[in-house]
Amino acid sequence: MSLYSRRSLIALPLVALAACGFTPVYGTDGTGAQLRGQVLVQEPSSQAGYLLTRQLETRLGRSGTAARYALDLTIDLEEDGLAINATGDITRFNLIGRVQYALRDTSTGAIITSDTVENFTAYSATGTTVATLASERDAVERLMVILGDQITARLYAAALPA
Repeated sequence: MSLYSRRSLIALPLVALAACGFTPVYGTDGTGAQLRGQVLVQEPSSQAGYLLTRQLETRLGRSGTAARYALDLTIDLEEDGLAINATGDITRFNLIGRVQYALRDTSTGAIITSDTVENFTAYSATGTTVATLASERDAVERLMVILGDQITARLYAAALPA
């Protein structure tokens, strides 16, 4: 294959992206740039809420009181037993998390985007009580990181008003 043909094959996807109106999230007019430091995340009321807020502020930037957007969150955690041993004890748990979120414009109060994200993690309950509690806390932290990243990705994909 000639050098000219290879350049054409590389340039073709870039031309197609430009034609469809693609803009990079972190570009000057991208959603990431518009949201960075402009989203006031609702004050947490639980440990899971604190962990989720921390992850969202890490990804979106911390905002001041004059934020352009407000993010309302409703967290629901559910625990299911997965493995039961011969004595009837549950030795593994599945932690399922759902977060309903709504991004509001603080000046008008209008909801820009809202949705629900869901995911899960698991932890073992085979050690001591202290080890099981540490495993559970770690599972909650991992779950909030996953859910925070999902919310961030969806916010970046949302069409924000100009």
